[in-house]
This record gives sequence, C-alpha cells and structure tokens, in this order.
Amino acid sequence: MTTKIVPDAAHAIADLRDGASVMVGGFGLSGNPEHLIDALAASGRRGLTIISNNCGNQGQGLAVLLQNRQVAAWKGSFMGGNPDIQEQYAAGVVTVELIPQGTLAERIRAGGAGIPAFFTPTGAGTIVAEGKEERVIGGRRVILEEAITADWAFIRAHRGDAYGNLQFRGTTRNFQLAMAMAGLVTVAEVDELVPVGAIAPDDVHLPGVFVQRVFEARTHRDPIEHRTTRPRPT
Repeated sequence: MTTKIVPDAAHAIADLRDGASVMVGGFGLSGNPEHLIDALAASGRRGLTIISNNCGNQGQGLAVLLQNRQVAAWKGSFMGGNPDIQEQYAAGVVTVELIPQGTLAERIRAGGAGIPAFFTPTGAGTIVAEGKEERVIGGRRVILEEAITADWAFIRAHRGDAYGNLQFRGTTRNFQLAMAMAGLVTVAEVDELVPVGAIAPDDVHLPGVFVQRVFEARTHRDPIEHRTTRPRPT
C-alpha cells in the first residue's frame, strides 16, 4: 500500500478550495488539530462551511478563521466564549445552525455510516423542530434530523502510522472518529508517527481505511480555557 504520509499541514490541504465544507475535531480548545487550522488560515481560502462542536473559543482555535473572514457558515452546538462568531452572526456575515450536542454527534455518525436521516425526540416541540418533519413513535414526539457529511475532515490523534491507522488519547476521541468517517478527505495530524505494526490491533481506534493523509506534528499549544486553582493549604 502506498504511504499516506505527507510532509506537513500545508501539503495535506494544498487542494482544498474556496467554498469547501470542513469538519474539525476537538472539544473547545482540547484536542484541536492546531497545525491544520493554522494552515487553513494561511491558505486564505474563503466561503468555508465549518462543522465543529464550537468555532473556537476566547479568540483561539478556529476563531482565527472567523477573524480572517474565511467562514461563511458554521454548524455546531456551542457559541459561548466566542465573541467572533456571535458578532459575525449578529451582523449577518456568518450563518449559524445551532444543533443539540448529541444530535450533532449522531448526524455526523449517520453521515459516515451512510444513513441519510433519523428520528430523535431531542428538540421536539422547540425552535429546533421548526421546518422539520415530526412524528409520534412509541408514544413520543420525534423530529427528523438529516445526516451531515463534509468535503474534508481535520482530526488530531496521539499516534498514527503510514497506513493511517490511528490511536487517540483519552477523551480526545470525542467527535473525531465519526468525523473521519463522514469526511470525503480525512487528514490526520498526529503527535507521533510510528512504524506500521507499532500500534497493537486492539489499540487502533480508527482504521486507516478512513484516513487519506497523515502527518506528524510534535508541538502543540494545547491552551487551557479556564485555569482553575485553589489556595495551597497553610
């Protein structure tokens, strides 16, 4: 099998074009594919649709794309802590689709699994249900939610090999496994590239069949959103 390794983030997304839809893994600022975000910002691509739990926070992470006016639309579940998305949405610069977090995860998973839509009780009877098909199933009011796919998926893993097999660390799996399956081109930014076979089969969290490109990025900022400490006991 031909290696999927590319030199860096810039090479990995060289063919990403204006108007692309991009899924980006991570939760808040944790587990962000920082090098891919920076490369996308440097590329100057515009009219992007970003699908992510949040679109950056406190001016960091994906917020750089908003600050560069590269984003046309965002689909996600949390706007708090991000004045850039709030201001641009209010000004009509960026369209926003706020999605309940569990529904967001399931819509992405469904997209990767080839399921076009599903019914869920989440949001029934609220503004979330506006314009959507509603039914009563098993005595519960449910609404139809459509799957989400994207042209690209940017994910970050702890370890990866030349075939694209990936191992994640702790909760950094979050949305990333589903996004990798739902993206047409999935690029993995890994903390460490290892030889094929170095990741034990039981430790492969995402098989390489879902990854098209992989590169190593050993340094990350990994900012802490809200550092909380308590006084040292006297």
